[in-house]
Amino acid sequence: MTSTPLSPTPRTRLRRGRDRAATDRTALYEILDEGLICHLGVLINGTPVVLPTGYGRSGDTLYLHGSTGSASLATGAEVCVTVTHLDGLVLARSTFNHSMNYRSAIVYGTPRVVTDPDEKLAGLRTITENLAPGQWDALRAPTRKELAATKVLALSLEEASVKTRQGPPSDDDADYELDIWAGVRPIRQTYGPLEPDPRLRPGIPVPAHLAG
Repeated sequence: MTSTPLSPTPRTRLRRGRDRAATDRTALYEILDEGLICHLGVLINGTPVVLPTGYGRSGDTLYLHGSTGSASLATGAEVCVTVTHLDGLVLARSTFNHSMNYRSAIVYGTPRVVTDPDEKLAGLRTITENLAPGQWDALRAPTRKELAATKVLALSLEEASVKTRQGPPSDDDADYELDIWAGVRPIRQTYGPLEPDPRLRPGIPVPAHLAG
């Protein structure tokens, strides 16, 4: 593990289940890099809104993108970004002790609009490669019109927290004597077979980066 710690703030310091907090930044990177969708929480005219969106990480920066007309990508206001992996259902001997095995990350901050053309392209590449590694180099480049219609935000990972739970149920001592099955039902995310576009021209092979 890296020696660079997560720096707790009043917002990121866990108040319940403190033993589930990760203190190393590598844990944050692993959760973000394995995820595909984040949930972006914003305030729009005083109303909280949470939206699923694609993202990508480069170093200590998280890149998000969307339409230039999207109110959820307005700048100058703080946001909250979360990524969660559900790894299993923890089935205990009592309803109270049921739980889930998970890995979650929360990032707070005020994102900035990426205006530098080179960074904007790099940010879009980072997002694309997080969703489908190798895809960016296989595609045509974005047009000026497409880039003008796309807003890219950069969010620092400076203020973040990580919380995880793994392992079997934690039942009350007396409940271990009950004749009730207990354990974990693992949950795994897998990819299915590729489904070609109905308008795909004959003879176009599946690229190597997708064939696997």
